[in-house]
Amino acid sequence: MNIHEYQAKELFDKFGVPSPNGRVASTPKEAHDAAKWLAVNNLVVKAQVHAGGRGKGVFKSGYKGGVQLVDSAEAARKVAGKMLGQVLVTKQTGEAGRLVRKVMVTESVTISREIYLAILMDRESCQPVIVASTEGGMDIEEVAERTPEKMIREYVNPLAGLQAYQVRKLCEQLGFDATARQFGRLLHSLYRLFIECDCSMVEINPVVVTTDDRIFALDAKFNFDDNGLYRHPEIAAMRDTGEEDPREVAASESGLNYIGLEGNIACLVNGAGLAMATMDIIKHCGGEPANFLDVGGGATKEQVVAAFRIILGDPQVKGILVNIFGGIMDCNVIAAGIVEATREVGLSLPLVVRLEGNNVEAGRATLAESGVAIIGADTMADAAAKIVAAVG
Repeated sequence: MNIHEYQAKELFDKFGVPSPNGRVASTPKEAHDAAKWLAVNNLVVKAQVHAGGRGKGVFKSGYKGGVQLVDSAEAARKVAGKMLGQVLVTKQTGEAGRLVRKVMVTESVTISREIYLAILMDRESCQPVIVASTEGGMDIEEVAERTPEKMIREYVNPLAGLQAYQVRKLCEQLGFDATARQFGRLLHSLYRLFIECDCSMVEINPVVVTTDDRIFALDAKFNFDDNGLYRHPEIAAMRDTGEEDPREVAASESGLNYIGLEGNIACLVNGAGLAMATMDIIKHCGGEPANFLDVGGGATKEQVVAAFRIILGDPQVKGILVNIFGGIMDCNVIAAGIVEATREVGLSLPLVVRLEGNNVEAGRATLAESGVAIIGADTMADAAAKIVAAVG
């Protein structure tokens, strides 16, 4: 799950991570009032969308820049009026862009240095890793590719936690001197936030040092471990489904895992590994998968029906491949769901089904006796070849 910058600031304030004063606004008037409340003339208005590169983004209206410097409350109102309700296109949104529903009005600061800072879960070492660079404010992927020596990594033992010597080491590597204590406090607070909120990533690009030697987290990107959200209802409530693919939202509401792709062959599979293998074999046979849809190991008939509805919500889909391996899953439950789904939605697209495993004979019998136009397959290769041929 991702959150907006203004929501990240709420967490920063809670855990003592310094960031510029600011307020969120949903209307131009609210932006004006936020600027008045800040009572300064050096202000920034930032579009709130789940995408990077906002400053260089362009609105479909022609207005350029999702991050704007302004010098008065009236200017903040005018800029907010040009952003709110408009679609912002950045290098991370694709051509579709993102609708701006909120803006954040913050105090601007005069910057002398910019630092990149992130804390991630490193899956290979099974521990958090702090990633930092003196090249803050830049495209960090380009920095890592062109000058990898400027990327600093410090692994943190999850039992021992962040140690003082590690903070001193990072301060030295990043060239902090007079502001080292401030950066150390920020780092300790950020690590505590990362652990206590079950984050999978916290990225600040940049952490800034001002001309008067203050340190602030100027921008933030958060990812949370979905499996830990039950412990944090206040964070789960921050979810903005308007920023997500409606199909992915519908899937999550039905307990399904869905990711939309660009092909025309929909996949309905149980298990992430089998889903990946199914997409691979479709491509091997010359087709293009339209989605990743994992119904999990214990899907119900209702979930299968929901999965079909989500699949058919994609106008690009020209055929469906169901590939089920019944371990703890009962193939007959899947078969009954397929039959009910095809009848409910009036399916007219080619449908190839391959069942194997637990109670497979009963499942095949259910399909055969249904009267529904289903193309059966014995193996993954057979199924992939048949659905690729069927969609032409």
